[in-house]
Amino acid sequence: MAKYMEMIRIRFLMMLAYRTNYYSGILIYSINIGAYYFLWSAIYGDKSSIQDLSIVQMTTYIAVSWMARAFYFNNIDREIALEIKEGKVAIEMIRPYNYLGMKMMQGLGEGIFRILFFSVPGMVIVYFIFPIQFTTHPATWGYFLISILLSFIINTQINLLTGIATFFLFNNDGLIRAKRVVIDLFSGLILPISFFPVWAQSVMDYLPFKGISYIPSMIFTEGFKGNEILHGLMNQTLWALVLFIPIQLLWTTAKRQLIVQGG
Repeated sequence: MAKYMEMIRIRFLMMLAYRTNYYSGILIYSINIGAYYFLWSAIYGDKSSIQDLSIVQMTTYIAVSWMARAFYFNNIDREIALEIKEGKVAIEMIRPYNYLGMKMMQGLGEGIFRILFFSVPGMVIVYFIFPIQFTTHPATWGYFLISILLSFIINTQINLLTGIATFFLFNNDGLIRAKRVVIDLFSGLILPISFFPVWAQSVMDYLPFKGISYIPSMIFTEGFKGNEILHGLMNQTLWALVLFIPIQLLWTTAKRQLIVQGG
């Protein structure tokens, strides 16, 4: 376990060396949040709430969704694809650690850096600019932290699946771009899932995407209460376990037909 903890530390220090990029990112995310705030303010108009969400809850939902994205987002899929193309994956696979576990720990180190130097400062800034309401209930904060960790696991597992696909596709840049668009849309980042048509919501119940952004954001804004919170956490936990199966199957198959391009 010590070597995986060291990977988290190394990735954190690597991100720290290029922290200026993330300071500019705070500004970009703040602009995004502002654009969505003015858009939803126009949509709400004189209405006190839509789909049981007030304008304050919606603004909080938007801010939390984008700042949480900084934690769960990573480019592990692109890193895996690049290492396969350059032939580096062959060396990585003979090292004394689990390759996929190492990638997940690197993503966690990056996420810890982002939440400390990006999400927290960003939330403080937007709090003084837009009408955002932070919950005062310790239990809600606890549920949110558990939920956001599960969202990181689910998103990273999907990234691992996308990266492993390079073994079979050799060039999966298109798949990676498509995956990013699908996650941003179907995870509830751009539009809360409760705003989708009923039939679409039913379909999304059978997909893992809402566990990435929608569930943690609804927990934080207290759009979920009581059993809804527990149901959401159970949904995330179930997908975190289910996705482990195709990852192992695909990884086992990929190792059997490793073809190094270059290297």
